[in-house]
Amino acid sequence: MPADTLTSDIDRFKEAALSCPIPGAVEMIGEKWAFLILRGAFNGLHHFEEFQAGLGIARNILSDRLSKMVAGGILDRSPDPADKRRVIYSLSAKGEGLLPVILALRQWGEEWGYGKMDIVLADRRDGRPVRKMCVQAHDGRELKLGDLTWVDRKDAESPFRTAAE
Repeated sequence: MPADTLTSDIDRFKEAALSCPIPGAVEMIGEKWAFLILRGAFNGLHHFEEFQAGLGIARNILSDRLSKMVAGGILDRSPDPADKRRVIYSLSAKGEGLLPVILALRQWGEEWGYGKMDIVLADRRDGRPVRKMCVQAHDGRELKLGDLTWVDRKDAESPFRTAAE
């Protein structure tokens, strides 16, 4: 590959990386306690004391992480109607949108040597386990890394794009 082609590829990567949403997402949830708090919220924990007891996290760390997740719009914080001295933490729509991320991370951990769990996430309707998370094409085909390429959104969303392009 000629040096000028390599340089232009790197420049394109750097330009795209500056507007990539991954760093902001990692800043919001990219540490162990945030993921464990999310796991707890997805599994029905709502009160500070439940998170603290269920996760074994220090109170000051939990308070800090909950505050950051509320400020980031991942969790909602509201007074408990049954006891106004307590607070309920619940997933916002933005927080619920992290379900595929958390599930994919769990499935990855099971597949790559951290052990199969005795309890699996299942469809409430029929009790069957959910499918393995994967990257899918618009027509439902499972895609691997070699099947993927980056294209401009306007080109990808064009109704006239063909398989030969």
